[in-house]
Amino acid sequence: IAALFDKSFSRYQLEIGFGGGEHLAHQAESNRNTAYIGVEPFINGMAKMLGTIEDHDLENVRLYDDDASQLLDWLPDHSVDRIDLLYPDPWPKKRHWKRRFISQNNLNRFVRVLKPGGLFRFASDIDTYINWTLQHVEAQGQFKWLAETADDWNTPWEGWSRTRYEAKAIREGRPPAYLLFTTKS
Repeated sequence: IAALFDKSFSRYQLEIGFGGGEHLAHQAESNRNTAYIGVEPFINGMAKMLGTIEDHDLENVRLYDDDASQLLDWLPDHSVDRIDLLYPDPWPKKRHWKRRFISQNNLNRFVRVLKPGGLFRFASDIDTYINWTLQHVEAQGQFKWLAETADDWNTPWEGWSRTRYEAKAIREGRPPAYLLFTTKS
């Protein structure tokens, strides 16, 4: 994974489905000693992020414009410190739930590429997807949910940068949840 970058970094993080790149850009600017790989298959988000990378000289960001599952299959074992999946498409119709990114196969991929003690962060404002994620993570069995109180999933993580999707959810009265998991040792 280090070969993707022109210099070495202390940490490597992956953001799947970065949308317009607000969160990814904020993270990369705030943590220049961390390398980021952003995945976004849609051209508008990719174009916006490429402009941001150039405008802010973000040498610690690399982008992938295809299916995140393919990238996860390519990444070496235990090479990533954190995976962020923020406001993914909820596929709200029950008949489409099989398209949701959270699946046993993708959770297995996460466990394989995350370093021991690595983090998986999931944010959504869709109750059914939040519950879906909790159930799938529990069934997968190799993650520990780090919540101890309701504030742990109702409060954004330290250093959080609000995305446009989150702002829309809050405007429309849908409170977000911030789920944080770590790989079990």
